Amino acid sequence: MIFARMNRPIRVLLITSASAVIAALASACGTEKITVAKSDATYGGAVLFSQRCSGCHTLSFAATRGSATNERTAEPNNGPNFDVRCERPVARVLYAIENGGFSGLIMPQNVVVGKDAVAVAEFVAKYAGRRTPPVVGQAPCDSKPIGSIPAMATTTTTTTSSTGTLAKAPPGRPAKAKATRPPRRR
Repeated sequence: MIFARMNRPIRVLLITSASAVIAALASACGTEKITVAKSDATYGGAVLFSQRCSGCHTLSFAATRGSATNERTAEPNNGPNFDVRCERPVARVLYAIENGGFSGLIMPQNVVVGKDAVAVAEFVAKYAGRRTPPVVGQAPCDSKPIGSIPAMATTTTTTTSSTGTLAKAPPGRPAKAKATRPPRRR
């Protein structure tokens, strides 16, 4: 047998390289890719969803499988399966992203923020519910309007409190006066 006549370093090298090749092939089995076209306006949201939401949510368009398939074996962090759950309008999806879902118990708040949160919300609103089985008397998800997210105000409001301090408010929210302590008497 040729293998028995090989010296030990060559045998070890051959075995480890064969193991590495087998491991690489096995790890590639079953991998999926995002099926949203790169030219689609929601492609960036699909990538972010795949990176940040795949551990808990299922949405085949983003190649994620985080939801439990069996309710008896579900873990608390298994989020809704967006292949079968319709999520519209987009403002509702954005609300869930910003506030940790609708219960606020498991999903972390602001898992994505700003423009990234809007991109993920638009992606989820567009593609969620596309694999829902038809129900008699109920309109399919893709026939429901996606809606839009109200434009964010680009200016900041400033007010002066009774003590003369300025308080800046974030865009779209009224300013609040800052409370200051009166000077100490000695």
